[in-house]
Amino acid sequence: MFVQLNNVKMYYKRYGSGRPLILLHGNGEDHTIFHEIIKPLSRNFTIYLPDSRGHGRSSGTDELHYMDMASDMAQFIGKLKIESPAFYGFSDGGIVGLLLASKRPGLISHLIVSGANINPYGLKPELRIPLKLSYLWNKDPKVKLMLTEPHITKSQLKSIRAKTLVLAGSRDLVKESQTKEIARQIPRARLRILKGESHESYVVHNLALAAIIEHELLR
Repeated sequence: MFVQLNNVKMYYKRYGSGRPLILLHGNGEDHTIFHEIIKPLSRNFTIYLPDSRGHGRSSGTDELHYMDMASDMAQFIGKLKIESPAFYGFSDGGIVGLLLASKRPGLISHLIVSGANINPYGLKPELRIPLKLSYLWNKDPKVKLMLTEPHITKSQLKSIRAKTLVLAGSRDLVKESQTKEIARQIPRARLRILKGESHESYVVHNLALAAIIEHELLR
C-alpha cells in the first residue's frame, strides 16, 4: 500500500491485529529485513512496516534528512489514524524514532531503538572511514546522511516521554559511550547491551528481535 506524506509517496505493509507497532529499518534497507518476525509479532500486534523515503518502494528526494523522515513518520501515524503506537527503529530507524519521540511527545507510547547514534561521531572509525571513501566515489545521499547527521541534543533526549528501551550489541558500530548517553538522557529509559552481538546480528532477518520486542511491550 502507498500513502502520500509531505513530498513523498511512502510504501508500507500491514499485518496482524491488536496493539499498533511500527517497525522502521535502517540506512540502505527496507521493510523486508523484518520478514522473519512478522508472523510471531502479528499474533499480538497490528504491525506497520514502512519503507523510509528514498528506500525500498517509497519515492525519493534529492537530499535526505533525518528530521524529514521523522516528519514523515508523524504524518504516517496521523494519516492512518494509528492510536498511540509502539515504535521500533533499527540504526537510522532508531534515529528517526528518537527525533519523532522528542518532536512529538505523546504521539507514541513506547520507543525501542537499536544501534542509534546522536551525531556522526558516534559511529566508530571502522564505519566512518569506509563511508567517506564510498561517498567520494558515488555521492550517494544515503551515505552523506550518515556522514553529516544527526545532531540530537541532550535537551531533545530529555524531552522524550515514551517508555524507552535503548539497545546495542557489544560489538556494535556505534560507540558504546554514545549508546549509554542516549539511555542516560532519556527520562526512565532502560539500557541493554547485548553481549556478542554486532550492529545488525540480532535484528536483520533474526527471530531474536521478536522476543526482545515482545518482552518489552508485553511485560
